[in-house]
Amino acid sequence: MANCLLADRNASPVGTRWANNFIKRQPELKTRFFRRYDYQRAKCEDPTIIRNWFRLVENTIAKYGIQLHDIWNFDETGFMMGMISSGMVVTGSEKLGRPKSVQPGNREWITVIQAINAEGQATEPFIIGAGQNHLANWHEEPTLPRDWVIAMSQNGWTNNELGLEWLRHFDRRTADRSVGSYRLLILDGHESHHSVEFERYCEANKIVTLCMPAHASHLLQPLDVGCFGPLKKAYGREIEDLIKRSVHHISKTEFFPAFVAAFQATMTEKNIRGAFRGAGLVPFDPESVISKLDVQLRTPTPPVEEASQTQPWISKTPKTVLEAESQSEYLNRRIRRHQSSSPESILGALKSLAKGTKAIMHENALLRAELGEVRDANEILSRRRRAKRTRLQKGGVMAVGEARDLIDQMDVDMQVVAESSRNGGQGRSARRGSAL
Repeated sequence: MANCLLADRNASPVGTRWANNFIKRQPELKTRFFRRYDYQRAKCEDPTIIRNWFRLVENTIAKYGIQLHDIWNFDETGFMMGMISSGMVVTGSEKLGRPKSVQPGNREWITVIQAINAEGQATEPFIIGAGQNHLANWHEEPTLPRDWVIAMSQNGWTNNELGLEWLRHFDRRTADRSVGSYRLLILDGHESHHSVEFERYCEANKIVTLCMPAHASHLLQPLDVGCFGPLKKAYGREIEDLIKRSVHHISKTEFFPAFVAAFQATMTEKNIRGAFRGAGLVPFDPESVISKLDVQLRTPTPPVEEASQTQPWISKTPKTVLEAESQSEYLNRRIRRHQSSSPESILGALKSLAKGTKAIMHENALLRAELGEVRDANEILSRRRRAKRTRLQKGGVMAVGEARDLIDQMDVDMQVVAESSRNGGQGRSARRGSAL
């Protein structure tokens, strides 16, 4: 916003710490940060269970000779396509309640199954959407990589069948990268991770599974510790950008490019390595996790409200055309009637009028920039809406590249049919002409 206003004056953009410095200079502003913490999880944290977990990990790695490159963690996380996350905002210092942000109403569920390893690598996401058919326009999204996988289920959740499909996907993408003979797969207690077929496939392909203690994934699972949180915040920012551009309904057509951008921004080697470090796994440091168990939940003391002081009326910055006209008339009267008196009150009123004028000009600059963003977003949205919605397959799993190859083949088949129809029509016309 500040850079937009400066660009209107042909001035240089602000620095990286401008926002913090600006807030420090304005006593009426402050930053407020709010986050969620599950009280039930806090009660279930047990140092003995945590220590036993780390002993199990250490013994398993030693038993199978598992290399750092082959230590994997996987889990699923859910997205409500039209929901944004909470975060830090700037408000007036007198505000006491939590700030609110409008968000699209679409609560359709998307599940993403993801795996990462201790060397900072991530497998291609396995995305599960709610529905029955794969549509061509999803797979034709240009930002969607060919080796990502899209699957369908009735409600957008994973199940035993899709869990097994993901395991096959994981095996295909990681078998060639393995350094040792065995791969370690750290997972939670979800039913789809422990079906008979899942366990048999792991055993047949030398994948050793370790299940974390219940209610401890926020401490022990790298994906929860350092990846899923930033991923969801980044996705929320992408949705907020769409909202600012007047896109108020998020379907799968809008979800995929927003998720791709969020994934590429957050699922980085640095974040993944930090996630394993935060979970105490690599480097192996159980005490770094156990030291976090002394979190004390308490109700914060509400701030003491300052007693309001009545102040005499002073000239205010006009916020409407009517207020600006009143301020102008006030200045005219003071200048005509009190030419010989102190100019302080007149200068104060003039300063307020100038401030209001600047505010209006700034608002106009922001509105022009916002209008340009809305036009760009509408153009992108129009292109996506015009894309083909051909049904490619009913249910099941499809890699993006596989779907695109199928779309290309369907286009070729349609062209062949069209050419045959034209040639057939020309042949019939020629025969009719010769008969005459």
